[in-house]
Amino acid sequence: MNIDIPEGKDPIGYVWGEMVPGIGIPASQFSLSVYEHSTIDLQAFEAARLRIAQINGCIICQDWRTERDGQKVADGFDEAVTNWRTTDVFDDRTRLAAEYAERYALDHHSLDDEFFERMYEHYTQAEAVELSMSIGAWLAFGRLNRVFGLDAVCALPNI
Repeated sequence: MNIDIPEGKDPIGYVWGEMVPGIGIPASQFSLSVYEHSTIDLQAFEAARLRIAQINGCIICQDWRTERDGQKVADGFDEAVTNWRTTDVFDDRTRLAAEYAERYALDHHSLDDEFFERMYEHYTQAEAVELSMSIGAWLAFGRLNRVFGLDAVCALPNI
C-alpha cells in the first residue's frame, strides 16, 4: 500500500471514512448511488464498469460483478469487454457502453458529433448523462483505490 493505515484499521474505511470524512463519506455515497439507482441495463452497465476497471487496473473492480435482482453477467463477460470491438456476444448498446467508457477514460476529446449520433440511437440523453456520471465515479474512485494500493484489500458491499 502507498499510504499508512493505523494498525487494526480497515484500509478502505480509514481512507474513505476517517482521513478526509468531509470528502470521503460523500464520495462513497455517490459511488454507492451509482449501483443503487442506475437505470442502465445490467449488460451495458457492467460493460462500461468493467472497461474502466480494466483501464484502471483495479484488482477488486475487475473481479467484482454487479448483481441486480439475483442476476449477474455470464462467466467470460470480462473477456468480451476486453474484446468489445470484435466480440459477437454484445448487442450494439452494450458494445457502445464499453466503447464510451474507454474513450471517456483515455481520449475524451475524441467524443465527437458522430459518436453522439450513434450514442443517441441507443441511449436517451438522460441515460447518457447517467452513464457518464457512473463512468466518472468508477474512473476516479477505482483509480484512487489502485494508486494507493487499496484495491488489493477493498471489499465492496453486495449491491
